[in-house]
Amino acid sequence: MTDNKTMTARELALDMLIEILEKGSFCHIVERQALSKYQYLPKKDRALAARITEGVVERLLSLDYAVNRVSRTKTDKMKPVIRNILRIGAYQILYMDRIPDSAACNEAVKLAVKRRFAGLKGFVNGVLRSVAREKENLVFPDEETRLSIPDWLLSMWKQELGEEQALAVAEAMLRERPTCVRCNQDKEDVERIVKSLTDQGVQVTRLPDFDDILYIRNYDYLEALEAFSMGWIQVQDVSSSLVGRAAAPKAGDFVLDVCGAPGGKSLHMADLLKGTGMVEARDLTVQKVSLIEENISRSGFSNIRAKVWDALEPDEEMKRQADIVLADLPCSGLGIIGRKPDIKYRMTREGCRELSELQREILSVVWEYVKPGGILIYSTCTISRAENQENMEWLLREFPFETVDISQSVGTVFQEETAKKGYLQFLPGRHPSDGFFLTVLKRKQQ
Repeated sequence: MTDNKTMTARELALDMLIEILEKGSFCHIVERQALSKYQYLPKKDRALAARITEGVVERLLSLDYAVNRVSRTKTDKMKPVIRNILRIGAYQILYMDRIPDSAACNEAVKLAVKRRFAGLKGFVNGVLRSVAREKENLVFPDEETRLSIPDWLLSMWKQELGEEQALAVAEAMLRERPTCVRCNQDKEDVERIVKSLTDQGVQVTRLPDFDDILYIRNYDYLEALEAFSMGWIQVQDVSSSLVGRAAAPKAGDFVLDVCGAPGGKSLHMADLLKGTGMVEARDLTVQKVSLIEENISRSGFSNIRAKVWDALEPDEEMKRQADIVLADLPCSGLGIIGRKPDIKYRMTREGCRELSELQREILSVVWEYVKPGGILIYSTCTISRAENQENMEWLLREFPFETVDISQSVGTVFQEETAKKGYLQFLPGRHPSDGFFLTVLKRKQQ
């Protein structure tokens, strides 16, 4: 990326999109690094760059269809800079009401010239003006294109959830959403946290039945918030925070989190233990464990530690030692497409199956760490029966566990019949959360 004082919001978006869509970099990492690098840009420009970048990735299939309808040269045959300039322009025309179509076209032409494609400015202008003229008549050929979701994924969800629910999930993942944070109540009173946030201009929304959960909007940098820097809040979706509620740790418990990075669930457990017991959060690499350690340091909790350990590697000394084992395992991430939209283009049906097998390999090791009478929590941030319900059923068949009724732990907002059977599948569009799966199993006394 070029660092100069003439960088515009659309140019920054173009650079980010080339990194993501042409070079295969992860959307959330590229965006975080770029917005940090260009902090000198006004807040509104950085917000526009982020909105355009995320929107183009979210709507990629829809945008390419709209462009290809009016262009003789199809997007896959265009030069990378030009196809992404056209995607940026088409996104503004089709999905951003506050930007006039003429402005979207003109800014795209300027961007083409600035990036040394002056010879194609007429092409860029003509395509986008055609998109603008035709937008009222734009009809997508199928739901997959309209919702910009791969065929295999929507087909899988229709099969597993039913057509109506599958479409509701895909629709919900395209909507703008606030940041969800959990309050560390052992460090500061929630009302004091809310006041601190609102004093800094943050819009705060509360969730019924969840005193410790806040939805926040209209902030610039998370790190600039007093509540974050003081360790009073932790970014964590409400569905993920239910892991701690459902586990219901008792004073003095030993909790082992086998795949803990970046540490949200582990820190919640430490908070719930009120300074007693111990939480050990493990992960595969030094880099991941350093993320946990950063969050531990910011939180100030003393009853939590981090350790590098491969969850596939048996730990003989840990057998039957943990009151609670958290197994929030590597998964396809299909439940967090709303926050990381590039996932839907990277993942495949075969990838889901391979991850399901990896999850079983890990579970076949870590179940032994649970004490008789202790709790095993298996969770993922995905919507996939192979990775979720089928793995739960496999666990119950293969190992000495039984389900736990968690209906009293989840509040009215997330109440589902399956909670009595020990599991919940959270669905965007049905629940105010990410897509997430959670099951609580108790090890039999033997």
